[in-house]
Amino acid sequence: MICGIDEAGRGPLAGPVYAAAVVLPQEFPVDCLNDSKKLNSAQRTKAEILIREKASFGIGFADHKEIDALNILQASLLAMQRAFSALIQTYSTLIDETIVDGLYIPNIEFPCRSVVKADASIPAVMAASILAKQERDRVMMEYALLYPDYGYERHKGYPTKFHLQRLAEFGPSPIQRMTFRITSYA
Repeated sequence: MICGIDEAGRGPLAGPVYAAAVVLPQEFPVDCLNDSKKLNSAQRTKAEILIREKASFGIGFADHKEIDALNILQASLLAMQRAFSALIQTYSTLIDETIVDGLYIPNIEFPCRSVVKADASIPAVMAASILAKQERDRVMMEYALLYPDYGYERHKGYPTKFHLQRLAEFGPSPIQRMTFRITSYA
């Protein structure tokens, strides 16, 4: 059994980074999967429902304060570690291997390797990519309600022109990653 791990939210200027760890059953219909960035919202939602219904998974995150304290790479690895721990607490079947998208692996006590672009080629990692993105997007929509001046429902904290304009007008929001360099508010 392969466990796939991926994260969502390394690039934004605000909010948490999320990760998911997923083990797919052998009969899972992988044709609905892809890198979450290559699926539209409706496709991600459909795939997420199927993953949550048929697969075993865990979700973890690191908030903006942890990102500032640790740096984004270490916070991403911490979110992955938390996702894997959440999976292990509910999933009792032996995992043969864990594959993480990217260059680095979290500190877990299971066989683990990193694969660049695994989120576009390994179904369990694709599924993790989808769950992490969906969960983070939901959280950012909640933050949009709490902090409506920043437009998080539009950009999810990524450094869009609109987000930078809002930062210039209102200053940092309560969920801003203060250690992220912002070169221009234009």
